[in-house]
Amino acid sequence: MFTAFTEQHCQKLLHIRANETKLGQQVLLANAELSLEQNAQHAASQGARFAIIAITEDVGPRANLGRGGANDAFNASVSQFINLQSNRFLDGNECVILGQISLASSPEATADIDELRQATAELDNLVIEAATHILQAGLEPIVIGGGHNNAYGLLMATKAYNGLPVAAVNLDPHSDFRPREGRHSGNGFSYAAASGALDHYHILGLHELKNSEATLEQLSLFGATWHSFQQIWVRRELPLETALKHIAKGLNQTQLPVALELDVDAIANMPSSAATFAGIPLLDACHYVHYIAKHCPCNYVHFAEAAPACHHAGQNAGYRDVGQGLSELIYAYIQGRLARLN
Repeated sequence: MFTAFTEQHCQKLLHIRANETKLGQQVLLANAELSLEQNAQHAASQGARFAIIAITEDVGPRANLGRGGANDAFNASVSQFINLQSNRFLDGNECVILGQISLASSPEATADIDELRQATAELDNLVIEAATHILQAGLEPIVIGGGHNNAYGLLMATKAYNGLPVAAVNLDPHSDFRPREGRHSGNGFSYAAASGALDHYHILGLHELKNSEATLEQLSLFGATWHSFQQIWVRRELPLETALKHIAKGLNQTQLPVALELDVDAIANMPSSAATFAGIPLLDACHYVHYIAKHCPCNYVHFAEAAPACHHAGQNAGYRDVGQGLSELIYAYIQGRLARLN
């Protein structure tokens, strides 16, 4: 199901001030009378390059025995993003905010694991369809919200669009390469690998004690590589910049379309289904996004798992932190891509 983000939605969230122009006054918006496919095509015809789309769901994390709340990241982020200034650094007309996709009905809080995993598999098809429409329109998806299960659908759509498997990099303490035991947020990449959609996989910030030995063995057998959280941010064995140069070189050598993935539970104190105090700074996450966006042929960026309701100080604080964090990450991606494309 597609819910358009329209002028009416935008006006309710905009805070207009005299002698200022906000991004929400410049970005393209969706028309509720049109389908997602039609909205994407219209935005591309008007000169848009980037399509902000949300996946409003938390069945994937719940199917992975995690907490809910990843279904509310879009509202938090878009309300902050549209109230940033439109100026010489970013006009806003490069972007369209399309809206949200979701299941027609989501399993209740009391749903069992089998029901949640079946719903996650149904969601895969919606994600594949939506991402395919956006890519075919010539736009780059900026995907917000939902669990990291949605990497599978995005990778499948990217492969279908390009006719080639995908090279992915993922900033994440978890590899999400767990056994294919039914769809959930912990095995999007292993399912994509098994389907042939994922050919090259690198994890930045993998936590050495948050991945089972069986998962690490699966990663090694697949040929995946990683720089661990401890290696860069704890033991300081190499600088982040050195790791990013190595990652970009490996992605580019594949000559494949690139998927840029980020699980916000990698970021210290960011509300998510698996929030951590022992994470990386938001500024390092922004630099990662900007660097890969600028130096690699990215087809999309995906910011997964943000959950405002999971903030330790309550939902209002969660809206503030998720909104500010995702807005900065979105800008980092757009700025990197414009630097590469222009």
